[in-house]
Amino acid sequence: MADSMPAHPPVPLTLEGSSVLHQMFRFDWKAWRAISAGESKTAMGGAHRFSGSGEPKGIVADAVATLRKLERKDANAPARSAVYSLLGHKGDLMLIHFRDSLEELNQVELTLAQTPLYDFLELRHSYVSVVELGLYESSRKTYEAATAKGFEAFSAEWNAEIAVSLERSAEAMKPRIFPVIPEAKYLCFYPMDRKRGEQVNWYTVPFAERQRMMHEHGMIGRRYAEHVKQIISGSIGMDDWEWGVDLFADDPVVFKKLIYEMRFDEVSALYALFGQFFIGVRLPVEKLGGWLEGKLLSLANFPDPKL
Repeated sequence: MADSMPAHPPVPLTLEGSSVLHQMFRFDWKAWRAISAGESKTAMGGAHRFSGSGEPKGIVADAVATLRKLERKDANAPARSAVYSLLGHKGDLMLIHFRDSLEELNQVELTLAQTPLYDFLELRHSYVSVVELGLYESSRKTYEAATAKGFEAFSAEWNAEIAVSLERSAEAMKPRIFPVIPEAKYLCFYPMDRKRGEQVNWYTVPFAERQRMMHEHGMIGRRYAEHVKQIISGSIGMDDWEWGVDLFADDPVVFKKLIYEMRFDEVSALYALFGQFFIGVRLPVEKLGGWLEGKLLSLANFPDPKL
């Protein structure tokens, strides 16, 4: 299908919102067991590397207090940070943080680093991005409207027209670009790219074709909207992949169903590349002490699965 708007920019407009940080940690269980048994002075070859008093209860209390402050601005506020117990070999804990700027995310990192518990954590992976809402559908209309007014692409008048349109869309989409962390049992996170090879290159496909494929792709996600909450964040220029995808659900099987169905979709089957997948169980901050004792998590505070 030929693109009927070759004079218009090939880049779809996007809205950006919350800055996002994912942190994946390995926990030093050997060192923790040693300090819990009162052997902190002899652990790690005799070097006392731990902060604070070295008392497990004090370390846990300090970590819980810090995480509570990071989790919510106040008791009634929605979650802006969350902790997950990771499954598999890629790590033990994953923390995700939504903030209004990269500076605030950096402060989160620094705050966590001051806690005694941080001495037992090894950062194995991280991901930096910003919540992004792609506007393939409205971009074309916006470009056409600006052209109809006689504005040359990228002129001062054109840019002003685009800015007004984006500002209007940003206000309407504010809950989507500044989301709260859903109170769901499970999280699946993965990064992804669009292919840029010599034979298959998403970025050389005409705008109208990309618009069509993204519309069809989005329709699959809408069918799962009752069961899974999806947050897409852009990371071009911020991290190693182009986008990060967070899926939240009360039944982890829905992740498999959704992603599997999308693999048959044209845009994924032909143009998508995927990074590592991370899956975790929500760990309420107040249950951190139990987790450190190796106790099975109680998920009584979460709703039953819908599927």
